[in-house]
Amino acid sequence: MKLQSAMEYLITYGWAILILGVTLVALYALGVFNTNAFTPNICAFPASFGCLSSYLYANGVISINLQQSTASSINVTAIGCNTQGTLYGYNALTPNTIIPIGGNYTYQMSCYSSSNTVIFNGNIGAIYSGYVIVNYTDTQTGFTHVVLGRLVQKVI
Repeated sequence: MKLQSAMEYLITYGWAILILGVTLVALYALGVFNTNAFTPNICAFPASFGCLSSYLYANGVISINLQQSTASSINVTAIGCNTQGTLYGYNALTPNTIIPIGGNYTYQMSCYSSSNTVIFNGNIGAIYSGYVIVNYTDTQTGFTHVVLGRLVQKVI
């Protein structure tokens, strides 16, 4: 009698553990435990600037559509992308880009990795976290400004 009770106990719990194991394997295969799958793309600038769209490619090139809504037109003279928010990888634009009030423009540039000396190179699905630095001149006042935008992008 005790042997039969012990066997029923082992078989019942054995099936339960087997079903739990199969469920965990299925969830893992679906990518539920992959934290990168739930990371949102972020492209955020201070007031008067917006990021309409941004795409980061595996070779480290980012395509970013920058919108401005300052009080006057701006002349973008340089733009860069790196992980430190510094002026490294900051490329002067030739010719400069004039964006009217409420206008937008799409830029393409290389994003630099944590060392700020190597262009980012990631597999599809990898996460890049850094900054976009925009240097511009207000066309009405002639004053030069630097704007720093936050960037978290998945490689596509």
